[in-house]
Amino acid sequence: MSPALADYLAHRGDPLVAARAAVRAAPGSAEAHLVEASLRLCSRDVRDLEAAGWSYARLTRLALAPHQQAHLAAISAALEGDLAAACRIYDAILAKAPHDLLALAVAQTFDYYLGNPASQLARTMRALQSWPLTLPGYHAVLAMHAYALQECGAYAEAETVAYRALALQPCDVRAHHAVAHVMEMQGRFEEGIRWMGARSALWTGAGAASTHLWWHIALYHLERGRPDQALAIYDHRMQGDSLSELIDASALLWRLHLAGMSLDRRFQVAAARWSPYAEDAYCAFNDLHAMMAFVGGRRADAASRLLAAQQRRLARPSGANHDMTRLVGFPACRALVAFGRSDFAAAERLLRALPPVAHRIGGSHAQRDVLHLTRAAAAARTSAGTGLRNAA
Repeated sequence: MSPALADYLAHRGDPLVAARAAVRAAPGSAEAHLVEASLRLCSRDVRDLEAAGWSYARLTRLALAPHQQAHLAAISAALEGDLAAACRIYDAILAKAPHDLLALAVAQTFDYYLGNPASQLARTMRALQSWPLTLPGYHAVLAMHAYALQECGAYAEAETVAYRALALQPCDVRAHHAVAHVMEMQGRFEEGIRWMGARSALWTGAGAASTHLWWHIALYHLERGRPDQALAIYDHRMQGDSLSELIDASALLWRLHLAGMSLDRRFQVAAARWSPYAEDAYCAFNDLHAMMAFVGGRRADAASRLLAAQQRRLARPSGANHDMTRLVGFPACRALVAFGRSDFAAAERLLRALPPVAHRIGGSHAQRDVLHLTRAAAAARTSAGTGLRNAA
């Protein structure tokens, strides 16, 4: 297994750094280029998509074995924005080579972005049926399975499977992450604080994944009515600049904002960090979190740039992000803008009108819950305003 893939499977460090190093060390290695291109496509950053295109071009000039040609076809589909087609190709690869960890990990990531937990679960179930305990990567497959189980609501089984992964590899951040979600979804907030806190030394410093686990602990504190402790975690543990870290920062600040905290300076810093991504319109999930920072930081200029970029994206009707921007990303971002200008009735109306497929914006149940929280806050503020007008 390549070091880059090992880092990606364990959610540790920066797998792309290792992938680029492998390509530099062996520029004629098809496997090295496949790993780099695949991991870049697992990024939510459009700049990585562009770099993956260059990797694809280099791969087309190399002699490839049949299974490598199949990976190349999946990369081609992803470059075209058709992640669902890429997943079908990966599943065909896995049908012939069930121990192909690269195909398994990338397909799981794409289905995560597409909001397809049932597909994630079916894929890891098939993998475990043919994966010997002694084969390298078994703990990673267990961790992926645990995450898929909890997204499908099988919380007790997910926790058991995650503990099995941790027994094999205590530093498997994916397994810690699965347990964090189980405790969040079951309302076991105090237990989550204790369990995660006791194990934080195993994942602190693991890169962006570490920030995300601290985000989960902050959510536990927020759920227990301790926003000041959640904010302290933000200040001391959540100051990274990667896209995933910016997503976590916005998600926590917005929840604290809904809880009534004054966060102007922090929102302004977050908005400045998001500003270079304002016109990407590459991932509706990114756009939603960027808009939280722009609205909270009172950056009307950046918010307008983002909405304009989304409209330009909608004029090009292709790719997975087109539908998600049209159905969820654009109306949800408009709702946040309305919320920011205190037009709570419009914000609630826009969020109420989101279609049943809103979950396909990607992310986890815990992350997408921010839409429901915002709608509830908008409805409460609308009712409060109506009550005040009636009283007057």
